[in-house]
Amino acid sequence: MTIYERAIELIPRGATVGLGSGRAAWAFVKMMGERGTARTMGITGVAASEETANVARTHGFPLVEFADAGELDFTVDGADEVDPQLQLIKGYGRALVREKILASSSKKLIILVGEEKLVPQLGSRGRLPVEVVPFAVPYCQRRLQELDGVTNPTLWEKEGKPGVTDNGNRILDCGIEPLRDPFGLEMAIRQIPGVVGTGLFLDMADTVLVGDTNFEIVREMYRTERKP
Repeated sequence: MTIYERAIELIPRGATVGLGSGRAAWAFVKMMGERGTARTMGITGVAASEETANVARTHGFPLVEFADAGELDFTVDGADEVDPQLQLIKGYGRALVREKILASSSKKLIILVGEEKLVPQLGSRGRLPVEVVPFAVPYCQRRLQELDGVTNPTLWEKEGKPGVTDNGNRILDCGIEPLRDPFGLEMAIRQIPGVVGTGLFLDMADTVLVGDTNFEIVREMYRTERKP
């Protein structure tokens, strides 16, 4: 059984599901849509990005607007890092703020990853995306550079131009070391005027499904208690 098939098993009839952005989330969307599972089970989705919405429409996964969805039952998404306490770094796919909004609006967050995304300590891959408003980019770069353990906040570019998120914002990719205090870093970054959100998803994941190179499930990890 793949991690995507296992995730489908966890979604009940009639659920409203947040759909993250990136390869793992899109594979889940494609499978549910192509098999007709979403329609036959009365499941609707809320897309975290325009790319995800396009994938859902192409493969027959019914969508609703976030404003009309109310509280979500689940969000299904990928991650760029998962530590042993199920803390996450996300955002390499550039949809981090909308993904965090969907995850926070959900009763449960299901994360789908390959084994290579498991890390002994958050920050091991050395990068943390931070979304900022365009006007504040130079200021945020200076302030981020001043934080302990953060280096070289670099503006994300796409096709030789500053990349733009679905929110109309910019992304600064910050170099980081393995984090001794991710909660403290999250608080410090969010206090910088102009910062919209970070790729730190702390105390949010409820279930992490881990797959091998063929996406066959090798491990299921669960949080025993989710903090409000």
